Amino acid sequence: MPSSDSEANRTVALYWDFENLHASLYEARHGEGSYGKPDVRFRVQEPLVDIQAVVELASSFGAIAINRAYCNWQYCGRYRDALLQSAIELIQLFPPGASAKNGADIKLCLDATEDLARFPHLGTIIIVGGDSDFMPVSQKIKAAGRTLIGLGTRRSTNRHWAKSCHEFRYYENLVGDPAEVTEPSPEVDAPVPVQIDPAAEIMKRAIKLLAETQGDAWVNKGAIWHMIKRLDSTFDTKDHGYANFPAMVKGLDALLEVKKGESDQMVRLR
Repeated sequence: MPSSDSEANRTVALYWDFENLHASLYEARHGEGSYGKPDVRFRVQEPLVDIQAVVELASSFGAIAINRAYCNWQYCGRYRDALLQSAIELIQLFPPGASAKNGADIKLCLDATEDLARFPHLGTIIIVGGDSDFMPVSQKIKAAGRTLIGLGTRRSTNRHWAKSCHEFRYYENLVGDPAEVTEPSPEVDAPVPVQIDPAAEIMKRAIKLLAETQGDAWVNKGAIWHMIKRLDSTFDTKDHGYANFPAMVKGLDALLEVKKGESDQMVRLR
């Protein structure tokens, strides 16, 4: 990830395609396409977005310098208290027609590009939204040497957009609502299908790449996590039953050897 010795470069710009996130959560509850109906979209909305959780995530990357949300706010007034508490700048966008988009993604991209040029202190850009329309601005952000973090829901996030980020977080994991996992319960003597553990597979890939690059089978544990995120920016340990990366390393002890290093633990494949 891009880095800088300047403390100022650690500030964060947070941009919300707010209606995109709200609509995704609404359709997760009521079915695909349900939010697009005029009698649903153009009425006062019940709050669904956990605003504080998103702001806390952004804060973990540094001090928030810009916190701006784009939406047709005439229908989202019930978010008022949470929005005020998080000091979010509201950008009002009126859709030009009953079924037209409000243009939030376009306005957001233009503003983010302009802010990159105006404010060199911005080190991390966070975009809340799942549209593929954000892909062009991701190239601008990377070219400017800034770090791009994306956040969106699983059902509405374009995978190409997610992959274009340095790191992508799924909203469901952020608010403690991971994807439902069904545990197999085979009957007695029933054959159990062999399943590939995605966490183990990406761990092996990351360690092998680092070992080949460094010419040493023992690699720094912190470097493994950075390599995993480069291999798949959407990878989240919570998707695989681990609270964090150290827990994942511990859980894969049958695959890994761990020893103490000078500044961090060293890991190699068994």
